[in-house]
Amino acid sequence: MKSLHLNMFKKINYTAAVLALLFGTAAKAQVTTQSPYSRYGLGNIKPLILPQYKAMGGVSTAIFSPTGYSNINMQNPASYAGISLTTADIGASGTIMNLKKGDASERSFNGTLNHVTLAFPVTRGSALSIGVLPYTELGYEFSNRATLTSPGGTSTEQVDYLYSGEGGLNKAYLGYGFQIGDHFRLGANAEYIFGNLMQTGSSELVNQTDEAGNSNVINARVQSKNSIGGLSFSYGAQYNIPLNTKTSFTLGYSGSAGSNINSKRSIVATQYLKNPGTGDEMPALDTLSNMQNPSSKMKLPMMHNFGISLQKYNVWVIGADYRRGKWSDFSIGDVNQQLQDTYGFSVGGQITPDITSIGSYWNRVDYRVGFSYDKTYVQLNDQDIKQSAISFGFGFPLAPSPSRRSFYKINFTTEVGKRGALTNGLIQENFVNFHLGFTLNDRWFQRFKFD
Repeated sequence: MKSLHLNMFKKINYTAAVLALLFGTAAKAQVTTQSPYSRYGLGNIKPLILPQYKAMGGVSTAIFSPTGYSNINMQNPASYAGISLTTADIGASGTIMNLKKGDASERSFNGTLNHVTLAFPVTRGSALSIGVLPYTELGYEFSNRATLTSPGGTSTEQVDYLYSGEGGLNKAYLGYGFQIGDHFRLGANAEYIFGNLMQTGSSELVNQTDEAGNSNVINARVQSKNSIGGLSFSYGAQYNIPLNTKTSFTLGYSGSAGSNINSKRSIVATQYLKNPGTGDEMPALDTLSNMQNPSSKMKLPMMHNFGISLQKYNVWVIGADYRRGKWSDFSIGDVNQQLQDTYGFSVGGQITPDITSIGSYWNRVDYRVGFSYDKTYVQLNDQDIKQSAISFGFGFPLAPSPSRRSFYKINFTTEVGKRGALTNGLIQENFVNFHLGFTLNDRWFQRFKFD
């Protein structure tokens, strides 16, 4: 028994060390993307779900426990009640983005650590979960060229307006879910939102030299940094209706109340020259302004998610989600940010041919497919910016530990979709997202009669 306790404490210490390292990495990592639409609001909003749910189009609100594995579903904390094994899930994601406007196009690739989550069963029918995930992504770089005419129209100059942004917000959460009776579950998350959003606007004359070839043009730049940190809360409920001994129908709801979190903005205006030979930027000549605004409150909107699912335990599950967000209420320092309300839906499912199969590994694999559609909070040129994607993925089980106390699975998901349109002078983003997650289930804190 002593050896069992020693091994358990070693496992706890090892897991704690890994989580501390990854939490620190996630907190410091710079989220990167290449999306001009991330310029607005808080950036592109990312769903708070793991790869196994993204493969089903994001269906998660009414998903309880589709297979014998315990999975962490922070989209609806009521689902934590179904976690019967200590569960860890760590993953990364990457994006291939192709931007199109008219005949011009540009391709890029970005990758980042995606999530670190952990869950512990507390009692039979309740569990605690903790983790950190990306909440928004901000990343873009583009320019516009214009012609300036002097008073009286005696001369003209071409000027480039350069815009860029980077950063993003993360959510660290602590949640608890529990079951009431045989069919009803409740749960809640306390979430800490944190991160930095940095945006820059510059103006540069195209002709940077005089007749002698010397640089005589002073360029200007304004850089705005918004540091954000504060608490928010989300909650959820699920009601399960058994249809027979193996099949059930589930209703789900999750949401978040409008929260006020801290926002501190600083604005720096500088002047600079460019090397006429190389075009490289030279050190700043002068800082015209350095304003450190006092902390203000950022008001987040109310969010609602509704879901249904039908499942045959350990064989298949299908479901649908509908979501709404009151982003027209979003404000910073009591100044409304002029965003639009959002809505969207997801449909998808998963099938596992035979989870107990011995003769065929592929019968034990989870096969997933889904579709999602969303109207974002961005509206340009009187046109709503919408996005849609099809998704598919697999859950590959790995060999359990020799004692059959630990179980592992690799979840891989691909999303293929688009955001925006080519009409009305807009940009269309065609993207392929890859998500990889590693799920560990382990039997901790259990007593055995024999060593």
